[in-house]
Amino acid sequence: MSVPARADELGLIGCPVCGLVCRSDQRLDAAATALACPRCNTTLTRRKPDSCRRTWALLIAAFFLYIPANLLPIMRTASLNDIDDNTIISGVVELWVKGSPDLAIIVFTASIVVPMLKFLALGMLLVTSQRGSGWARVQRAKLYRLVELIGYWSMLDVFVVALLTALVRFSVLSRVEPLPGVIFFGLTVVLTMFASMSFDPRLIWDGRDTDD
Repeated sequence: MSVPARADELGLIGCPVCGLVCRSDQRLDAAATALACPRCNTTLTRRKPDSCRRTWALLIAAFFLYIPANLLPIMRTASLNDIDDNTIISGVVELWVKGSPDLAIIVFTASIVVPMLKFLALGMLLVTSQRGSGWARVQRAKLYRLVELIGYWSMLDVFVVALLTALVRFSVLSRVEPLPGVIFFGLTVVLTMFASMSFDPRLIWDGRDTDD
């Protein structure tokens, strides 16, 4: 089966900011910085420089921060006769026990399932892209778009703590305080978002011999 010509083979390169397709007079390598977009003056490169190395660094840093994010309490609830520190897991369990299974499932999915799937998905994309694998290129490209789409929902725990802290502050009988765990969790989410942004999905298609 014939393979359609690639943009690089046609001397074309897309601007990562405004999307303008520009014609280059010379082939660009991953480190080229000579051309600029005529519309927004953004530097044009065939691939993001050091994409895999930067993505690996951000992903590994996020994983190490994710450990204390789950072990340390993220929120303290204090009332007249009780002080309760909750980690992510204990908060999910408490929501389930106190009759809010729907909310418990939402928090568990956004705070546990989504980050772990992002680690696995980005790790798989990095390994297969670095090896030049031809396996399921179309599906891997769709997976990358899905990772970008759902990444922001991981901030749900941070939003909940911030909202409760602001609302309960007006109460005389109880209060809610953020604890160090929420900082580690927020940093984990931000770093995984940066990791997905630094990964160049065009690497998925490099070295292809046949059209998937």
